[in-house]
Amino acid sequence: MEQNRIAELKEIARQIRVGIIEAVYSAKSGHPGGSLSMADILTYMYYEEMNVDPANPADPKRDRFVLSKGHCSPVLYSTLAHKGFFPVEDLKTFRKSDSYLQGHPDLKKVPGVDMSSGSLGQGLSVACGMALSAKLDKADNRVYAVLGDGESEEGQIWEAAMFAAHYNLDNLCAILDWNGLQIDGPVAEVIGPAPFDTKFEAFGWNVVMADAHDFDSIEAAFANAKSTKGKPTIIIAKSIKGKGVSFMENNVAWHGAAPNAEQYEIAINDLKA
Repeated sequence: MEQNRIAELKEIARQIRVGIIEAVYSAKSGHPGGSLSMADILTYMYYEEMNVDPANPADPKRDRFVLSKGHCSPVLYSTLAHKGFFPVEDLKTFRKSDSYLQGHPDLKKVPGVDMSSGSLGQGLSVACGMALSAKLDKADNRVYAVLGDGESEEGQIWEAAMFAAHYNLDNLCAILDWNGLQIDGPVAEVIGPAPFDTKFEAFGWNVVMADAHDFDSIEAAFANAKSTKGKPTIIIAKSIKGKGVSFMENNVAWHGAAPNAEQYEIAINDLKA
């Protein structure tokens, strides 16, 4: 990728991270850690990879996106806002009682949202249904789903993985946010679902490893996914929870907590730097 385009994407990702902090700080609640870790991936997806149009969010020919780890809605909302689906200033209404931007995305209320999320583990199954539907309709659109590494402890993830391989859903691309931390601590200590690569390979998937914060690595991973035929792809994206904010990086305390006024200023200054 050309260096000037990388610089542009980095700036977009920085703005998206600022939006995440603004939303969570305004709500005094939310999940900043796992939102910040996926900002670069979603930046690439919405600005380089996916066929979506803010002026026509319900276009039947659009690509579909499922945020299976739906509690990390701040990264999706901030991405959609900066892409032009709704005003950026609305991020400050996050989780307010009269806001359409609630803790989990609602496809009936939020432009650009393709699935209303709730319990962890369900998103990959929904994405499989979308991908199979596109296959049956002989449609060209692709389906993308972002999963959490802690979420992969759910059995439904592996049922969906079998389904996707059985039906040769090569129009499906899952992205695993492998930041190593979940609400109760290190993923490896809670249940420890790794190694992800050999497990998904055993389930019949094309597996691609990527650096979630390197746009060249991200670009190569999505190109691999798009060129793979006959099987679904999972991009295992090694990321840093809380990426971009000094005191949040690799700190499980920021899985689901909002910064106070002093911490908010530090976070914003970190992201400006």
